[in-house]
Amino acid sequence: MKLGLKRNQVKLSQYSNEWEQEFIIIKQELLNVFPLLQDRIEHIGSTAIKGMTAKPILDLAVGVDDINKVDNTVLKAFKTAGFLRLRVVRPNEIVLAKFTDETYEEKTHYLHVVDYNEDLWKNFLFFRDYLNANKTARDNYINLKNEFIQNYPDAGIEQYTDFKVQFVNEINSKRKA
Repeated sequence: MKLGLKRNQVKLSQYSNEWEQEFIIIKQELLNVFPLLQDRIEHIGSTAIKGMTAKPILDLAVGVDDINKVDNTVLKAFKTAGFLRLRVVRPNEIVLAKFTDETYEEKTHYLHVVDYNEDLWKNFLFFRDYLNANKTARDNYINLKNEFIQNYPDAGIEQYTDFKVQFVNEINSKRKA
C-alpha cells in the first residue's frame, strides 16, 4: 500500500485493508501527544469505507472541546506527530496534513480538527457509517468517483470535491431526518 498524492492531484486506488492498520498506527502516534483524545480520534473519509475506491490519503477526525481554543501549543503537539497546519479555511474546522518528506509536495494523511460531537463531527461519522452499512449508496459513490475520473482526467482536487458535494450532502441530510 502506498499512501500519498501530489499537490492538486486526483487519483483513485482500490480499497486496501492496510488503510485501517495505518489508521491504528497514526491514532497511536496522536495519542502519544494527546492521551486524553482516546475516544475522539476517528478514521473518516473513503479509506474508512470497506470496499471503497479512494484517494490514497488517510483522513482522520479529531474532536476537541472548543475549536476556537485550539492554540499554538496544540498545533505544536500535532507537529510532533508529523502534522502541519494547512492554509485551508473552513468554518469550524482546522485542517492539517502529513507529508512524505520535507518538500511538502505529497500528502499522505489529513487531520480534520473539529468540535467534538457537533454537526461536522457527526456528519463525518454518519457518512462513513452509512456507506459502510449501505451497499447501494456505496456503489453509487464509487460510480460517481469513477465518472469524475473518466470525464475530467485533468481536473484538480477542488473540482473533484465540488463534484461529490451534492452526494455527500444528500447522505448527511439523512442524519438530520
